[in-house]
Amino acid sequence: MMLPQFNHIQLLRFAGLFQYASVGTPFLRYRVVVDDLAAKQLPTSYAHLWLGCYIVFGIVYWYLTRDLGARERTPLRSGVQITLLVVLNLMAVAIGWFSQSGISALLLAVVAVVLPWLLPLRVGIAWMVLQNFSLVPVFASIREPAFSLSDAFLQSSLYSGFIVLAFVTALVTKQQVEAREEQRRLNAELRATRALLAESSRLGERMRISRELHDLMGHHLTALSLNLEVASHLVQGQAQTHVLQAQSVAKLLLGDVREVVSQLREGDSIDLTQALRNLVEGVPGLQIHLDLPAQFGIEDPRRAQVLLRCAQEIITNTVRHAQARNLWLSFELDPRRQMIIHARDDGRGASELVQGNGLSGMRERLAQFGGRVDIKTHAGRGFALDALLPLEGNT
Repeated sequence: MMLPQFNHIQLLRFAGLFQYASVGTPFLRYRVVVDDLAAKQLPTSYAHLWLGCYIVFGIVYWYLTRDLGARERTPLRSGVQITLLVVLNLMAVAIGWFSQSGISALLLAVVAVVLPWLLPLRVGIAWMVLQNFSLVPVFASIREPAFSLSDAFLQSSLYSGFIVLAFVTALVTKQQVEAREEQRRLNAELRATRALLAESSRLGERMRISRELHDLMGHHLTALSLNLEVASHLVQGQAQTHVLQAQSVAKLLLGDVREVVSQLREGDSIDLTQALRNLVEGVPGLQIHLDLPAQFGIEDPRRAQVLLRCAQEIITNTVRHAQARNLWLSFELDPRRQMIIHARDDGRGASELVQGNGLSGMRERLAQFGGRVDIKTHAGRGFALDALLPLEGNT
């Protein structure tokens, strides 16, 4: 029996919500909670504060994990997330303080689930250790049974394994998601490259056949026609008539061979349609709107590869850096035999463009054939890129 495939990130998120809901079961008998706190000679307001902190924790957790696993975060957004993480930790510690119990550790395990997604690994580990030992003052404040400082430290250490387990589970899930995305990207590039190689092989085979027809059959038919021309002057009567007929057939056959060779050469272009469709297929979190010419054939295999690599780099940069939901990618052939790539996304943009190795490589590839790249971007307005590649001329 095949089990359904679930989104690992969403499973982690809802597992955290289930843990959160389980911690709230004492409020099903709210009157008992109030009486229990009163028996410990604690203010009744502790129950209300406990409930308030619990509600705030749930709201913040829901908001913080609504887009868990996003590809990249802006500095401002990261700052907001750090603030929300601090609020989660404070609410968890406050719940333990007001409830006079160790349920804070259960909520800190929920926080540990989101740490690998929001923080670098070393920072996340340090955060996890610090939040675990923030339980020490909580346990030290419990009146029944009373804990000494060393007992409180030991008690918080007992919960560390549970919190570490939650953190490692989330970390492994994150690494699996990243590995799956990398595998998808490599598979898409492999399919696109395979389609390009198939087109190049087809082009090479057509070239070989046209050359064979021209060099072998064309040569022999020309020689046959010349010999028949000589024979027509050496014979008389009925034999001359048959020789002239054979000469006419040879000329017609030579004309047909030349026409076939011309048709083969006219179709000598690499169709990039399938390669580009393979490249844009199944990109997670990004809707790619691909617009291709009706007849998308490139005669030069090197230029075809440059166009494919440029499209690949545009998609990769959009996924990694743009935080876009949509990418519009179109290819246009202008009257001067120049292929123009228009790319535009609805991402965050940037106030200042920082050119990495990918864009530098794209510029270098295009410059080899006299092409260029123009990029326009503004903060909050996405990226717009125009790449121009002449299809004729020397390298």
